[in-house]
Amino acid sequence: MLDFLGKLEVYRVDLGPMTRPRQAVILAGGRGTRLRPLTDLWPKPLVAFHGKPFLEYLLLQLKENGFERALLLLGYRAEAVISCFGDGTSLGIKIEYSVSPEDWETGARLRAARERLEPVFLLMYCDNYWPMPFAAMWERFVALKPLAMVTIYRNADNYTRSNVRVGEDSLIEVYDKSRSMDGLAGVDIGFIITRVEALDLLPEGNVSFEATVYPQLVRQRALAAFVTDHRYYSVGSVDRLAETEAFLARRPAVLLDRDGVLNERPERAQYVTSWKDWRWRDGALEALRLLAQRGFTSIVLTNQAGVARGHLTVDDLADIHRRMADEAASAGGRIAAVYFCPHHWDSGCGCRKPKPGMFFAAQRDFRLDLTRTVYIGDDERDGIAAAAAFCPFRAVGEEGLLGVVRDLVSQGLPTGS
Repeated sequence: MLDFLGKLEVYRVDLGPMTRPRQAVILAGGRGTRLRPLTDLWPKPLVAFHGKPFLEYLLLQLKENGFERALLLLGYRAEAVISCFGDGTSLGIKIEYSVSPEDWETGARLRAARERLEPVFLLMYCDNYWPMPFAAMWERFVALKPLAMVTIYRNADNYTRSNVRVGEDSLIEVYDKSRSMDGLAGVDIGFIITRVEALDLLPEGNVSFEATVYPQLVRQRALAAFVTDHRYYSVGSVDRLAETEAFLARRPAVLLDRDGVLNERPERAQYVTSWKDWRWRDGALEALRLLAQRGFTSIVLTNQAGVARGHLTVDDLADIHRRMADEAASAGGRIAAVYFCPHHWDSGCGCRKPKPGMFFAAQRDFRLDLTRTVYIGDDERDGIAAAAAFCPFRAVGEEGLLGVVRDLVSQGLPTGS
């Protein structure tokens, strides 16, 4: 066993120049027993959504993020996966394979492929899809200088059972594969940037990489977290399939600020307190109609501190939004939902822009891929919030919402596909 503590200090203090990885390694060898009877005939990576195997979505995402090579670690029905994807030419990414017995654990598969792994690589599970902002992940990895960094879904909505606890320094303090300890908050979803030296911590035998290596990295404070509130989607079990199918349908949507985008913005510290105060911005109704004609769902995200400051009630706000949606519908548009933050400026909540809480609430409800969903706003806070959600941002100016929408249409308005 290497002197890991000494090596760790070297890696954390003097990393030297690093080049972002171009190789992704995908663990795809298990039997997928929680997907039976589907996996009695097909391996889990080939379960199809909208005419594409699930694994194809992962491979295309890798290509979009600048990866050039994928090494698939296969076991169960490996020949079906190889036959489906070949060398990857049709997808524009080079695919290689390492085949091992189907009952091997993740650690054993990685150990068998050790000589084919690059110094730093992205490690993924074949059953989770998450819209990966790799540039931001790599920036975090370089800044923290860990031996490995795993993506953690914050799990504030109790989407699944948590298995980690993350410290304020972005290092993982507890990893519990059994998910039985108290105080866990967050779940490992894969998308791990790791140095190949982490594999030196694997004991001999048929072992799990996560169960054996993660606890050692935690003890040495060498396992970092990239925390996300964007829901991930899975083929890990039958009960996740409907949600995953809806997400991968990629139904087009646009996120909109309200004041200054749909209606004339009141003066600072003033509010639209009733419908008589509402003034549509020129062209806003036409823009909503144009979006609806192209099949887009329009969703509004708006700060409304006037509620906390006593200028209007939640019921008053609901009446304004009902009338707003009705007039939009009469003009041929469609506002599907309004998310609002009623809190005071200094409340410290997670929903008031520039915090991105409303983005993630809309993401979960409408199964959005925020990295493919444009947000249109009118001030700096909107742009900061969009960036925090990894959401493309467009600012309105004198041309208003209609000008932005027409410009997006001329460029080929994203459809989510």
